[in-house]
Amino acid sequence: MDTIQRKLGLSQTTFAITVKVVTEDYQGVVVIKKFVMDINFKGLNLSIMQIILCGLVVTVNLPIYQGLFIRTDKGNIPSSIMFKSTVLASLMCFTPIYWDTSPCIIIFLLNHIPKHGEDGRWVWIGLLGSELWFGFYWLLTQALRWSRTYRFTFKDRLSQRFENELPGVDIFVCTADPTIEPPMMVINTVLSVMAYDYPPEKLSVYLSDDGGSDLTFYALLEASEFAKQWIPFCKKFNVEPRSPSAYFASISNVSNGSHSNQAIKKLYKGMENRIENATKLGRVPSEIRSKHKGFTHWDSYSSPRDHDSIVHIFLNGRDPNTTDVTGSTLPTLVYLAREKRPQHFHNFKAGAMNALIRVSSKISNGQIILNVDCDMYSNDSKSIRDALCFLMDEKKGHEIAFIQFSQYYENITRNDLYGGSLLVIREVEFNGLDGFGGPLYTGSGCFHRRDTFLGRKFSIGYKHEEKRESTKRESVLELEAQSKELASCTYEENTQWGKEVGLKYGCPVEDVITGLSIQSKGWKSVYYNPPRKAFLGVAPTTLSQTLVQHKRWSEGDLQILLSKYSPACLAEFLWSGGTILGWWNEQRIWLYKRASSYLFAFIDTILKSLGFSESGFIITAKVADEDVSRRYQNEIMEFGTSTPMFTILATLALLNLACFVGVVKQLVMGGLEGIEKVYETMFLQILLCGVLVLINWPLYQGLFLRKDKGRLPSSLAVKSVAFALFACICFIYLN
Repeated sequence: MDTIQRKLGLSQTTFAITVKVVTEDYQGVVVIKKFVMDINFKGLNLSIMQIILCGLVVTVNLPIYQGLFIRTDKGNIPSSIMFKSTVLASLMCFTPIYWDTSPCIIIFLLNHIPKHGEDGRWVWIGLLGSELWFGFYWLLTQALRWSRTYRFTFKDRLSQRFENELPGVDIFVCTADPTIEPPMMVINTVLSVMAYDYPPEKLSVYLSDDGGSDLTFYALLEASEFAKQWIPFCKKFNVEPRSPSAYFASISNVSNGSHSNQAIKKLYKGMENRIENATKLGRVPSEIRSKHKGFTHWDSYSSPRDHDSIVHIFLNGRDPNTTDVTGSTLPTLVYLAREKRPQHFHNFKAGAMNALIRVSSKISNGQIILNVDCDMYSNDSKSIRDALCFLMDEKKGHEIAFIQFSQYYENITRNDLYGGSLLVIREVEFNGLDGFGGPLYTGSGCFHRRDTFLGRKFSIGYKHEEKRESTKRESVLELEAQSKELASCTYEENTQWGKEVGLKYGCPVEDVITGLSIQSKGWKSVYYNPPRKAFLGVAPTTLSQTLVQHKRWSEGDLQILLSKYSPACLAEFLWSGGTILGWWNEQRIWLYKRASSYLFAFIDTILKSLGFSESGFIITAKVADEDVSRRYQNEIMEFGTSTPMFTILATLALLNLACFVGVVKQLVMGGLEGIEKVYETMFLQILLCGVLVLINWPLYQGLFLRKDKGRLPSSLAVKSVAFALFACICFIYLN
């Protein structure tokens, strides 16, 4: 819906940053729309399969029923949503949907469209359109399975041939809010990429702080000092992973290098305490501010949306005096907070990335660019060399624009409660895309040629250039001053930035559309999923965060589908390494996303197209409070807030439950003859309804059974029950 609204000019794009911190007051989307899912019981002209189908739908929605009526914790569905859902469900029960069975649903629907003037004509046409769309989608996804490609690298050969010719690599780490993207998490990611197994003089790390926070700046200041101890420690003991937090969490009993481990851990804990104390205080202590000139940038600071450009080079890798405790060269480390003004639209993450591209071209100008999200630390110090095996390949390397590494999450529960691992996409579909010219650029863990970001088209004679273009030795102060101009909010005016140069603007999935644009210029891409995962991140830990995140993704994908440039299963999941319960959870989340996230994305797109709304970006949370984390690890679905999305899910779950109970009642009261009649006419519908009831079991728990803070709020439960009852009453009245 968001996509259609934007196409009609009724709204503008928004960017929802996934929350990393869960609070009791977390609120989601506040728009109410309805989604119709109904089964007609008129005259019990149904089959047993239909009853089972309805039961399946009720099963799928069990978490919603829990959140609506059973749970009493803060993670339940709010009472307001329960009331609205009940009213909507009751209203929808008025709508008769005439159904029958056929070996081919599409052909059946096509051949049995009610004539003009007959009841249910438009509902029937809508069902036909839905089936046609689903069939088209299924065909597209099956095509990816016909030509899967799996790749392997030989890093030893790369070292033998090109060790002295390795290109410069610029690494971009992006953060936007120190509250939901904690500074300690951010600098752990920064330290992990600074410690790559790569010549440090050819490595530069840039932190883009779109929140313009002095707390993040202070954390990076502490990290720049700690890096002088951490990097030589990693190289000496061949540490993996090289995120300090992840490394110390992975070792229980210290054996080799135990004294060194204890010493470096003490330094890390000291740094962590200082940063955490400042974060809790909400400001950097004055005694610390007075010791570093960099904090003077905040003397004229107004707000995160109104401040000058801030560029500070903490470590200058070109300076021979910038060394660690062993005297070895350190990578370049730069802090960037681009200029922001209320009257200038900043284009969210795409704008931050474009500012990084310009600033880095002045300071280091590495030929290769890696960008990672602030929560996605490096889990393999040799992943740069893996990427270069493709980019520097003598036969095919010149064709490749970017290498997209698989994205994994370290906090996924055993059975993947919210379907956040995207197992089939990672293990099957992206390998299939690799067989058709390359995967999509998905925004993190991706190595790019700088030239492709700058709009260069592929040519057969393209040769990789190893040396840096920036050879003039300028002072740090000169570089900072010139870089501030490049990061100003007016620099892009009357230029091709955001159009033909850099990341594309105007789409919630700026990474995907940018990758497609690069591929349209003749370049290919590579998907690489090594045995040791190159990057590990944090997946959403509540249903609300999951739905909001997928709303943004689906909204952007739908915008791409509708743009002028667009061309118009269990065994697979288990093969990918999932569990049966994991597959079941994925089906549940698949259903929830399509009934809520995708619906609101469709509405927002329509509003944006009609000019009624603007784009936004919601940050996804990367950390959760103790209660939420405990429930997540126990695979208990988290609700806790009252949102329109939960109202819809709860209402649909209650409707499925009512349908299933109604059919079961008819079966019991109809005797053997009634059972035979139902079996012959609506067996599949009952089966589907039963499955949906099972899928919705967590909702039923959240509505009625649970007492913890993660249950569905009582207000939402009341609204959902009211909507569902209203729909049922209307249905009975109309029939």
